[in-house]
Formats: sequence, structure tokens, C-alpha cells
Amino acid sequence: MKIRAGYEITYDCPQPTPMILTLSVHPSRLADVLTADRMRLDPPIPANTYHDSFGNFCHVIRAPVGRLTMSSDFLVQDNGEPDPIAAQAEQHALEDLPVEVLIYLLGSRYCETDRLSDLAWSLFGQVPKGWPLAQAICDYVHDRIGFDYDHASPTRTAWDANTDRRGVCRDFAHLAVALCRCMNIPARYCTGYLGDIGVPPDESAMDFSAWFEVYLGGRWHTFDARHNTPRIGRILIARGRDATDVAMVTSFGPCTLASFRVIAEEVTAPAPALRN
Repeated sequence: MKIRAGYEITYDCPQPTPMILTLSVHPSRLADVLTADRMRLDPPIPANTYHDSFGNFCHVIRAPVGRLTMSSDFLVQDNGEPDPIAAQAEQHALEDLPVEVLIYLLGSRYCETDRLSDLAWSLFGQVPKGWPLAQAICDYVHDRIGFDYDHASPTRTAWDANTDRRGVCRDFAHLAVALCRCMNIPARYCTGYLGDIGVPPDESAMDFSAWFEVYLGGRWHTFDARHNTPRIGRILIARGRDATDVAMVTSFGPCTLASFRVIAEEVTAPAPALRN
């Protein structure tokens, strides 16, 4: 299938403001991009593009005083298959893990393994290791947290999400990642596009989505604690330890989000332009 994806995001800046933008499709999906995922900046300003330490595309800009709009509109080819299930995937002993995976066992800004370790072992200590354990954690988080856009918070951590019992997709992912790490399953945070493909449409406005990946059986596997069911058409933007590493915009000065629009939908007919 073909998926149309893109965004249009506008900020107002009272002074020149440096920013790091993480909005481009992940290098692992570039072979599937049919039309260029080219970031447009209005007004046009220079952007320094680089790969960060996690392999994500990032752009460094200096936003001018006033209004800045960043946008992209592109097509991606997808196999149309739901997230694969590998129920027999086994959990590795710590000493058998690749060294580059070990960082995903450690606590991070939003995933406090030290605070959640006792809870994790009390809940999941008797669950068979491997895929059943990762799925049990996903089930717990899905049932524990109620999705609520009105209670989104940029400072909520995994511990807070477990206590508050409400949040948005990043909170589901943070809690699941933290609990997996507590149980010695390497887990990393993911962000990207996820349209309502193969499921009833959601009436709320489209947003970027967050999910997570766990390392089992010698490879990474996708889990989604918010939806807790295999989904079709994920388009990865970035991976990292938690949302700190993959924030769509990291600003180094005051700025205000003026407008925000994301699109991700299956193309069944010629697509109209994203911009109105």
C-alpha cells in the first residue's frame, strides 16, 4: 500500500532561537519513501543535517524572530502487514547481549528503573521470560493507563504515569520501556507516524505516535502499549532511550507552538496538497 504522511508545524519566536528538529523519516525506511521527505522552512533558513548517536536524522536551525513554519508532505510504500508477532522469541542473558544494546537496560530521564524495579518484580517475577513477559508488561500498561489528550504533560515520567493512571501515547511507551528494563529486557522508545489504517478512524486530531521495541531472540520487536494490538502502517521517525532523545523540536530559548498538523493515511486516490 501507499501511505501519505507529513506535517505542518508553526512556532512563534520572540527572539532568534536555536532548535534541533527530529522530524524526518528514519534512515531504515528511506528505501520505502516514494516522494522525497523534504523539510520546508518558511521563511527559508539554513539547516545543518546530521545523524545523532542513535542513527536518527536531525536538523539544527536558528529560528528567526517571528513566525516559523516547518512542513513536509510525502508518500511511503508499506507492505500493509500488521506488526509481526514472535511468540517464541527468547530473552537473552545479560552477558549474551550485544554491547550496543546494554544502554537500553539502563534508567533514563523519563524511565526511572530504580523507582519501578520493586513493582516490576512483584508484578512480573513469575511470568515466563521472553515474549510472554514483554506482552504481560504491555497488557499491564494498556490496562493501567487511560488515554487522555487533556492530561498530556511534557514532564510526566514512567513513575508518574503509573501513579496518575492517565496520559498520552508517550506515557504508555515510557512506562512499558521502564518496566521491561526492570525485568532485564532491553527496550527503546520509538516515535513516528501511525494512521488509522485497518482500524476505525479516531475522531481526535492526528498526532505523531509513540511505541516501543524490545530486544528478544537476537532482534528488535515492535510493541504498542497504548493500542496493544498489531497495527498496520507504522512509519518510524526516530528511536532513543526515551522522549528526550527523539523530541520533534528541542528549543534553546523561548518559543510558542502556534499550530500543529500531522497526516498519515492510506492513499486510495490522488492525494490533495497538505497545505490549505
